[in-house]
Amino acid sequence: MSDEEYDKLLDRAFEKMPRVVADVSDFKIPTVDALIQGNKTIIKNLGAIADRARRKPEEFARYIGKELAVPINVEEQRLILSGKFSNDDLNKRTRRFFEIYVICKECHKPDSHVESGGRGMFQFVCEACGARYGIKSY
Repeated sequence: MSDEEYDKLLDRAFEKMPRVVADVSDFKIPTVDALIQGNKTIIKNLGAIADRARRKPEEFARYIGKELAVPINVEEQRLILSGKFSNDDLNKRTRRFFEIYVICKECHKPDSHVESGGRGMFQFVCEACGARYGIKSY
């Protein structure tokens, strides 16, 4: 078989192959809607962030409180933080929460949940690809 014949067969084979369409996800990490009142920062869209993450609002609140090392209070789908924090800083920490506790490291999909593993460790379980790995507690 000549190189020319081989190239024609190869071209014909590629034409018959199905086109691969990129997997486009419409998942977007929500941005924080916060305001500063006096010496407190209020995240007004705690419920929306928790819904998007498919986690309890208290879990996200506990994570933010630990990350910022401040006392927190959850009132009517709002998170009240002691101290003044910029939206950029809060958005950066929200992205980090989603990267650790929501989005799978293997398939990069947000279809997941967290199971208790005992002794302060949790098990991340991806519902899309079945991956399981340990993560630290919130």
